[in-house]
Amino acid sequence: MNSVTAHDYAWTNTSPLFRHMMGSGYTLTLVRGRTPREVLRAMEAEPRGTGQGTAGLIEADGAHRAEREDGYWDDSYVAGAFSAPGENGDWTLVLAFDGGLGLAVPCVEELSKDGRIVAHSTNGGKPIDLFHWFEDGELRTTFEFPWSRDGNTPDELVRVLQEVGAPLTSEGEHDERAPDVDRKAAVLALAERLTGVRLTESLLQDAVYELGLVPEQPAEEWTGPVIDIPDAHVARLHAKVTHQEIATAPDRAGAEANTRVMITFKEASVKGCSERETGE
Repeated sequence: MNSVTAHDYAWTNTSPLFRHMMGSGYTLTLVRGRTPREVLRAMEAEPRGTGQGTAGLIEADGAHRAEREDGYWDDSYVAGAFSAPGENGDWTLVLAFDGGLGLAVPCVEELSKDGRIVAHSTNGGKPIDLFHWFEDGELRTTFEFPWSRDGNTPDELVRVLQEVGAPLTSEGEHDERAPDVDRKAAVLALAERLTGVRLTESLLQDAVYELGLVPEQPAEEWTGPVIDIPDAHVARLHAKVTHQEIATAPDRAGAEANTRVMITFKEASVKGCSERETGE
């Protein structure tokens, strides 16, 4: 049985490559049962030849960004894919310095049918670190923080998360008494537990990547902004504001400002004396 833990990924703390990944934002996706070419085709990526190692991938992505005319910026990016040995055969590893955008959900659901996909990402700078596990077309478990999980089976990985070093109780809650652990290293260990693919700096640096230009994904229809605020326990609170609420906000604020406010006082005791006894 794979016994990898966060300790086995301590190399990420001193790796220049991983520092670049964290700073620029990345998505690393592992797909079982599909070739690199099949995965890139499912991503609707335009073939861009091959690149030698992460240096070739970074160079190709940088060249694409420099090609944009008049400073126009979109969310297209160059992804690189190669085969890596793992559990039950080869997996396709896809790496992209995409700011943590990740693969589009319909694409992931399609690629994971009769298979498995494990992905982790960082949006760079802030950061927001996400983990996703898809199995046979459905999202089984996803989280930013291991103690705040979602998906169709959010608690299925609790025991494995504990084993790799995540600070969780047996009920899957945050264990504040557990020793500190690098959350990203724990996620990488979790990904290896689910795929059998051992991620190393040399694996990423030395692979020959099939490259593809992934187009910007169509934006979902905008109905209003979603305010996302973490509370004191790092749980996220969501509030969606509609067009109607935005449009009527000035009038509503004016009406509230002009509303008379009536203040009433209940008879209170002060040091055992009522207001009438103190002459008020």
